[in-house]
Amino acid sequence: MGEFDLIEKIKSIFPSANQDGQIGIGDDCAVLDCGNGREWLVSTDMLIEDVHFLRSQNPYSLGWKSAAVNISDIAAMGGTPRWVFLSIALPAALSPTWIDEFLKGFRDILSQHHVLLMGGDTCSSKNGICVNVAIIGEAEKGRSIKRSAARVGDWIVVTGPLGDSAAGLKCILSDLPADEHVKALIQKHTQPCPRIHEGLQLAQLEGIGAMMDISDGIASDLRHILKASGVGARVNVTKIPRSAAFSAVCQRESWDELDLALGGGEDYELLFTCRPGTPLPAYCTVIGEITSHSEQLEWVGTERDFSGYRHF
Repeated sequence: MGEFDLIEKIKSIFPSANQDGQIGIGDDCAVLDCGNGREWLVSTDMLIEDVHFLRSQNPYSLGWKSAAVNISDIAAMGGTPRWVFLSIALPAALSPTWIDEFLKGFRDILSQHHVLLMGGDTCSSKNGICVNVAIIGEAEKGRSIKRSAARVGDWIVVTGPLGDSAAGLKCILSDLPADEHVKALIQKHTQPCPRIHEGLQLAQLEGIGAMMDISDGIASDLRHILKASGVGARVNVTKIPRSAAFSAVCQRESWDELDLALGGGEDYELLFTCRPGTPLPAYCTVIGEITSHSEQLEWVGTERDFSGYRHF
């Protein structure tokens, strides 16, 4: 059973109340009407040792990233993050210094985005570290951006270069010498920057359609938009934005740029659709268009197919 088969099974057993503007399972966040013309955006993510991170990783960066992936879910809905809850299971042998550094990283990104830690849970673990974060954000009622709003003819757009995080992980695993480019890529992997400002700005565009953040690679994440919206897509791989550091290291190490940029994941840039001619900020790049071919993803500029990260 794959990840999305499991999600569909859960949805069939626990049907969500998708009515009166409320949305349950199936988007970056659940959407709950909180009255006064506002809605709450609620999401949760879990990070497990040896699946999402290694204990040898800098604990400060892990604390930062644990909050960043949740804050990014709020950005993907065009909302403002407000409160988080942290639950963490720790082995008894873990040093107090590791815990201190983890909490400092978690605190610093919360401070940057004016998010408050409101509670959570702690317990012991017989094996590895497990981190779970729940987040609550808010948006003007009816203004949060869903995955299900892509329309035939829409442009497909991303907010920044892709593949940096995946290349940063390869730099770490390959133990590459830390030159300027390698450091930049590792920074993108270990301390991603959620696109809150960009999400809020894009949510105000009249032509905006669907939106989500890029966590598993656009080869996987774009398919979520296609399924939710009942449409297809055509993506020109020559239009995929890539950073100078990414291209320099990939060429030097003979790494597959397209595979990393399309399937690597954890970029936490925003992937969205909009009506053609919508005036876009300079940080946006149009990479394709939405088609009428339901759930079919066509790659232009290559004969290859691509897939993103799979959890199962």
